[in-house]
Amino acid sequence: MAGYPRLDALARGVRDGSARDAWSDVIGYLSDVWIDDYSRTSPSRDIVATTSARFSYLFDVAEGRLIAAYGVSDGRHGGARDKSRMAGHPLGAGPSYHRGHAIPHTLGGPTDINLVPQLGAVNVGPFRALEREAVATPGSFYFTYWQYDTPGTQLPSGVDQGLLVPGRPARVRSHGN
Repeated sequence: MAGYPRLDALARGVRDGSARDAWSDVIGYLSDVWIDDYSRTSPSRDIVATTSARFSYLFDVAEGRLIAAYGVSDGRHGGARDKSRMAGHPLGAGPSYHRGHAIPHTLGGPTDINLVPQLGAVNVGPFRALEREAVATPGSFYFTYWQYDTPGTQLPSGVDQGLLVPGRPARVRSHGN
């Protein structure tokens, strides 16, 4: 788990989470924490930031892997899953793994860059609680930060999952992968 010593204070300072720019200090802080932490295990990197379907992503182009995904909840997304796109995404990590969404589909997370090899027991288990709460709490800020212990692999070793609700303490959970 990355350390987030200032996150509580930043989250408590947000009053209206639906105003997306209200989260700008949080985004800047988290991006710095994630890049510093990621750089310890991935010295040769080419990190880019991109946006897809209202959510932002930090991606290491050199390693071909997702570092972090984040965005503000607009509540439940009712669109259909693009099952053909998901099926075309490589699995390769073994039968215990799913094509996990960094941003849940029910929150509006797309496929492609948003899919990560995730232990099925985590994906359909403890990961769901914060996902559901993010969906149920428009204006909240949801994120995932994926860690990799081994250079050259696209299989994360763990993930920090966070939910920030304006005016409340930050909730961050770490899951092994």
